[in-house]
Amino acid sequence: MKVLISDPIAKEGIEILKKSGFEVVEKTGMAPEELIKTIPDFDAIIVRSATKVTKEVIEAGKSLKVIGRAGVGLDNVDAEVAKAKGIKVVNTPAATSISVAELALGMMFSAARMIPQATASTKAGKWEKKKFHGFELFGKTLGIIGIGRIGTELAKRAKALDMKVLAYDPFVKSSEFAKVVDFDTLLKNSDYISLHIPKTKETTHLLNKSAFDKMKTGVVIVNCARGGVVDENALYEALTAGKVKIACLDVYEVEPAKEHKLFNLEQIVLTPHIGAQTEEGQQRAGVQIAELVRDALK
Repeated sequence: MKVLISDPIAKEGIEILKKSGFEVVEKTGMAPEELIKTIPDFDAIIVRSATKVTKEVIEAGKSLKVIGRAGVGLDNVDAEVAKAKGIKVVNTPAATSISVAELALGMMFSAARMIPQATASTKAGKWEKKKFHGFELFGKTLGIIGIGRIGTELAKRAKALDMKVLAYDPFVKSSEFAKVVDFDTLLKNSDYISLHIPKTKETTHLLNKSAFDKMKTGVVIVNCARGGVVDENALYEALTAGKVKIACLDVYEVEPAKEHKLFNLEQIVLTPHIGAQTEEGQQRAGVQIAELVRDALK
């Protein structure tokens, strides 16, 4: 059987597939048209977030039995079409939970102490000691939207910092590490709000103008989840009006994000969708997806 690796994964995962007797072809960076021409020869495909496994790709995959996504969400896989065709879809929701939670926490520290802005200022030869007047995380209230694997890992770390932790999640009634509350209660009482939810019809623009209006003045927003769960235009207005003190974004409505009016603001921390990009997280994701694809094919 043949397995196509269309986005880079850890070499340990590739070795697992080869030792299991599969023919493994690494062909990354393909345009959609090239992928459609390539996929008919393969029994399985492994992707990360770059490759889009669309309806057209799935229909072209005449021998396709398994689609593996090395990561949390399935935004880039048409899972409904795959299911209708009897193709198994597997992913690795737990592999990078710690990686993303640690980035969210790092974002919170960056906001509290203005680390990116102070770095840029100091490298420019300035010594603006009094400009960067920060604040502590100790004693503040963190509101986590989505208390699943990643949200729980963040809550654990926030509790260790003596933060108060609230959580809103319509699928969770209680949590060991957070007080589960309704959406409006979280918005009204949080000093920091961090999102850890998938993008769905229900969560698109969950943080919109109405939501920002209900928040504390000076709130910090952290989004290491999915682009589109925060209305970026409403966020821009909230930042310029002073309602939101600092926004920290790892994900965007349109990616790659190279131009946006948000980028012109000083009170923002930005990274290029690197939440899962740690050596440990990628190693776990590569190994886990290889094992899942191997087991599904066998």
